[in-house]
Amino acid sequence: MAIRFDNTYAQMPDRFFERVRPARHPSAQLLRINTPLAIELGIDPAWLESETGAAVLAGNNIPDGADPIAQAYAGHQFGGWVPQLGDGRAVLLGELIDHEGQRRDLQLKGAGRTPWSRGGDGKSPLGPVLREYVVSEAMAALGVPATRALGAVATGEEVQREEPRPGGVLARVAASHIRVGTFQYFHARDDREALRLLGEHVIARHYPELLGQEDPWMALLGAVLKRQASLVAKWMQLGFVHGVMNTDNMAVSGETIDFGPCAFLDTFSFGKVFSSIDRGGRYAWDQQPLIAHWNLVRFAETLLPLVDLAEGEKVEAAEDVLAGFEDHFQEEYYRGFADKLGLRVLGSDTGPWIRSTLELLENGHVDFTRFFACLGDAARGQESSLRSGFRDQDPLNSWLVEWHALTESQPDVEIMRTRNPWRIPRNHRIEELITAAESDDYAPFHRFVDALAHPFEKDSRFADLEAAPRPEECIDETFCGT
Repeated sequence: MAIRFDNTYAQMPDRFFERVRPARHPSAQLLRINTPLAIELGIDPAWLESETGAAVLAGNNIPDGADPIAQAYAGHQFGGWVPQLGDGRAVLLGELIDHEGQRRDLQLKGAGRTPWSRGGDGKSPLGPVLREYVVSEAMAALGVPATRALGAVATGEEVQREEPRPGGVLARVAASHIRVGTFQYFHARDDREALRLLGEHVIARHYPELLGQEDPWMALLGAVLKRQASLVAKWMQLGFVHGVMNTDNMAVSGETIDFGPCAFLDTFSFGKVFSSIDRGGRYAWDQQPLIAHWNLVRFAETLLPLVDLAEGEKVEAAEDVLAGFEDHFQEEYYRGFADKLGLRVLGSDTGPWIRSTLELLENGHVDFTRFFACLGDAARGQESSLRSGFRDQDPLNSWLVEWHALTESQPDVEIMRTRNPWRIPRNHRIEELITAAESDDYAPFHRFVDALAHPFEKDSRFADLEAAPRPEECIDETFCGT
């Protein structure tokens, strides 16, 4: 058997999903497979690249053992409640067990209409497929939990958006596709049985250490909270802005999911927003921990019906767990930025000094990624690349004096090397490769994916991809892509 499926979610009650079949794309062209990930999943890459394997990735062939479904969920979108969302353009083929014994979902995104397509065609333009492939694989290489890209397909047909666009399908791998919004879907329907079944499934699948706990539901809330605090801290340490942190885009596994209007900062700004529809700055870079906490409050609301306590006591128990978010986040956030700065010891002044460092970058319109990467050179006595990012040297000179004092002139160079990438998936590069791909030139896409596979290593082959963009190259607005 080419893919060994071991499906569990499809064995849940029918109200958890709808059985569907992916749309067929007779003219599909396989663009790329992720060979290391295929091996990790126990799939033969040669088979995946074959006509039969490519047909599976395109949705043209349902392999033995697959049980295709579209999952039900709801969610708060930009703070507004939507009681029914669900997979509107994605089909979960099934689950498989990887070489580490971990259960993983295999989903086709852009696979056609489902009962939750809300009048849409369920298709995806090629651009968002390539964007998610690039960014999700970059996140994994950067050490951030994220869904993965197993393969990308050009469907050979056009999808109609503002104007006709080439179509595509992404084969996505995730620890699961269960979201805060999945719990909200059943909570809104007062379906306690479904909430219990869903919670038990999540604990067994993602948090088995909680099995047998006297109060599993508050323990689950705490476990999800810790993973989300860590995840958002990692985003911010890389200058990543998710762009659409709706509750239906928060995976309870703790992975980054749904790379729509996301972007990485070029010049640093605390309140930077990229999403074209986020006009109020709800999901700005510096708002992400606040929104993560808000989403976790929504998650807590769905678990309360399962807690065997009086109403006031269960609310108090949830509030106690939620109150721990700030400490967990700050611990991860400060430690991560301290590593980027080469600080060996954290003290009471570490937080304010990290803030002043970021203010230095914002006031000087300095590129976030280049600053930290070049700081590693400065730690080895080579300051020219760091200084080239500052028009005014005086603020940098003052900051360097403080930095040398804090590190006792011995910054942790090795930890800095593993925390500060030279290459990230910058917006303008992604747009360039999408434009090329829409003209059947996939070389920039392949080169960019290859360049981002080892982002912490300088590489002369990709020197052009390490440079900060010129002002006219910066792209400050991104789109969902649906």
